[in-house]
Amino acid sequence: MFDESVKTELKSALRGDVIQPGDNAYNEAKKVYNAMIEKNPRVIAQCRDIADVISAVNFARKNSMLTAIRGGGHSGPGLGTCDNGLVVDLSHMRGVRVDPEEKTVRVQGGCVWGDVDHATHAFGLATPSGFISTTGVGGLTLGGGIGYLSRRYGLTIDNLLSVDIVLADGSFITANDKKNDDLFWAVRGGGGNFGVITSFLFRLHPVSIVHGGPMIWPAERAQEIMKLWSRYILNAPEEINGWFAFLNIPPGPPFPERYHLKNMCGIVWCDTGEKEQAEERLNNIRKEFGEPAIDFAGPIPWPSLQSLFDGLFTPGLQWYWKADFFNEINKEVIDLHLKYGTKLPTMFSTMHLYPINGAVHKVGKNDTAFSFRDANFAGVIVAVDPDPRNNEKMISWAKDYWKDLHPYSSGGAYINMIMDEGQDQVKAAYGDNYERLAKIKKKYDPENFFRVNQNIKPL
Repeated sequence: MFDESVKTELKSALRGDVIQPGDNAYNEAKKVYNAMIEKNPRVIAQCRDIADVISAVNFARKNSMLTAIRGGGHSGPGLGTCDNGLVVDLSHMRGVRVDPEEKTVRVQGGCVWGDVDHATHAFGLATPSGFISTTGVGGLTLGGGIGYLSRRYGLTIDNLLSVDIVLADGSFITANDKKNDDLFWAVRGGGGNFGVITSFLFRLHPVSIVHGGPMIWPAERAQEIMKLWSRYILNAPEEINGWFAFLNIPPGPPFPERYHLKNMCGIVWCDTGEKEQAEERLNNIRKEFGEPAIDFAGPIPWPSLQSLFDGLFTPGLQWYWKADFFNEINKEVIDLHLKYGTKLPTMFSTMHLYPINGAVHKVGKNDTAFSFRDANFAGVIVAVDPDPRNNEKMISWAKDYWKDLHPYSSGGAYINMIMDEGQDQVKAAYGDNYERLAKIKKKYDPENFFRVNQNIKPL
């Protein structure tokens, strides 16, 4: 542990709390979203403002401390914490400011998407994000940002206009397409490799009441539904999005009791088109795909759709992810999804396929660090349960599923949906953008100070 003078130095430099082992708040403060990850930082700096972040980074560098950056703490492999190091915790930096005239929103680095949706919805606006409102803005954005609005408005990074960032040397700069544009290119998909983002500036779009929600069919129809969906979504108007899932029906309302704990397949829709067109599209889907066994799709406020699954996937569950991109969903891929998706190891476990065509394809693969612009689908295998005694069983299921499916993939995975799987997987996720990222890493973080992440090593 530090001697008393070092403790005093850090505490005197921060407005926020400095928490260490033995403090009453420590056990709660060290927790992250994935309960499978349990690490013990030497100190947690709960920053209140940019000055706190600068002080924490300078302190960690001066004392040669391993340093992790925590925004929302949602990282699957727990990259918002570390053992015996310093955690720069941004969770108290949750300011959001909407500019309705410019149609932009300034978001601090500790925000979750629910904070943003709450602020922007009052103006009938939104920016593309993910699928769960408790997800951290920072982590999702820096990895790319696949979500309900991707087909119409692109990835989250395609709507990012500027970032404020504290670098490894403690300096504070802005990066956008006019200033430090190489760094701005890198943070749009390059993860937390380049510094601590203290605020993001996003472009907003007119999104208020959408037509969305899940349609769910019996597992016996999964092969047919997956085939219909994968063809439909590649040619559908960009206003509509829908992601496919295998799931076990939760044993409670609003799900009908006769379906509780049954394995089924579903599509969660989001249509941002005009009311009459959106209703017509959903009605046509009901006819073409066959009447769903459970149908919750209809008009819904955007923040409600975004938070629809928050109550199911609460903090403190055990999580293990595997992921891949796909260009097509062919017969072999469908057969493998049926083999594993109909045998989910726990009630919470699932498989999702997200479409990433439409507006995502209008940006070149080298225009941002996110390189899989020509893929049509992002797949994720999600093993989840509250009981750690089920970890071995569900991790084995996820690994076997991925191993059989991977040969049919595009060869890389969405960086936000992989575990700590080593350098080869990181390189595969960035493809031919990796070398450029490594050069930019060398320029802005030559000592690899920010390395508790899906790490890009300085060239």
